[in-house]
Amino acid sequence: MREDDLTGLRIRADLSITLFLPEREDYNGAAVVIKDFHGSRQVKLSAGDLYPASGLHLVTLVPRGASVASFFWLQSMIRDAHARSLIFDPDTAIQALVERLGRDNTETVRLTGIYHNLIRHWAEV
Repeated sequence: MREDDLTGLRIRADLSITLFLPEREDYNGAAVVIKDFHGSRQVKLSAGDLYPASGLHLVTLVPRGASVASFFWLQSMIRDAHARSLIFDPDTAIQALVERLGRDNTETVRLTGIYHNLIRHWAEV
């Protein structure tokens, strides 16, 4: 739980976001190394990419240019970390299918409906 400095409200920190201000090609390094229950992986995130706040993470050095970033946390509608991880893979698969087959493809629409029903099932009211 994190307490907001301004409001004093406490929220769960389910997801982390790092907003990188310069374009990715303007600097080298600043990859995020995420260590969670999936293991350790290094990714160069785009602005607004989400990653689980439950895992440890670090940012690699920047040998060229400057990486200016802002980071913050979000509370998910889905409290259970396992449920969040279960819907992550279908979400990324649906996004890839939308790019390949289009948003109006019958199978894409059906999978999107299932995905949203899972969110409604696990979401807190």
